[in-house]
Amino acid sequence: MQKMQWITPNWPVPTHVKAASTTRAGGVSQSAYDSLNLGAHVGDELQSVLANRRIVKESLNLPSEPIWLEQVHSTVVADADSPQPELTADASVSHQTGKVCVVMTADCLPVLMTNQSGSVIGAAHAGWRGLNDGVLEATLDEMAVASQEVMIWLGPAIGPKHFEVGEEVREAFVSQHKQATQAFTTSQNENKWYADIYQLARIRLVAMGVSAKHIYGGGYCTYSDKKSDIEDDSEKFFSYRRQATTGRMASLIWLSGNHSK
Repeated sequence: MQKMQWITPNWPVPTHVKAASTTRAGGVSQSAYDSLNLGAHVGDELQSVLANRRIVKESLNLPSEPIWLEQVHSTVVADADSPQPELTADASVSHQTGKVCVVMTADCLPVLMTNQSGSVIGAAHAGWRGLNDGVLEATLDEMAVASQEVMIWLGPAIGPKHFEVGEEVREAFVSQHKQATQAFTTSQNENKWYADIYQLARIRLVAMGVSAKHIYGGGYCTYSDKKSDIEDDSEKFFSYRRQATTGRMASLIWLSGNHSK
């Protein structure tokens, strides 16, 4: 079995704020979920998913079991400090040490959040619908800190050259923020556009008062990115657009034990 591989966000957060985003490498799932599938809802064997989640917990030295959500493209934000079984939500927030907020994606945008002092964390799952409906705004509201103090990391999502959407998606975003027109380029297909979900997220975050210089990440494409090693040119990420039957990656954030309020 290949060793688990993950991305460590490059952002200037306090040292007690820990975060990671998994790739598809390092698990036990078989095709088409090979190999580190963390989604229990996609048709994979449950025992493989649970084994993969154990691998993530051990490899990242997580302080507790992540607060896994049943994601439904909503704007509901769960309180990770008082988790309930089978939470249906698309984001979670924690003010406590040792709670692991997590969202799963396979083209949608994972967004990790904290503030400059590292007293609160959040994780949000932003597909285009949830993004347009306000899941990032809802998560920031639940964090209950000044927006100008918030730092954001945009994890791996489908890139702007591959995220083709209809006219109704473009109209939905532009009707709320005129500058969203900059995030769409024409497709060769009639009445279709390529959307830059990273830019759309930045526009909404800045509109909420988050400083543009405090928004990091956003340089990936789950649809097209390959593994870096020359001998293996297979896909680095799961992508629903590329292969509808596929696994899910996780983006996680937590406060480590040396955090003191």
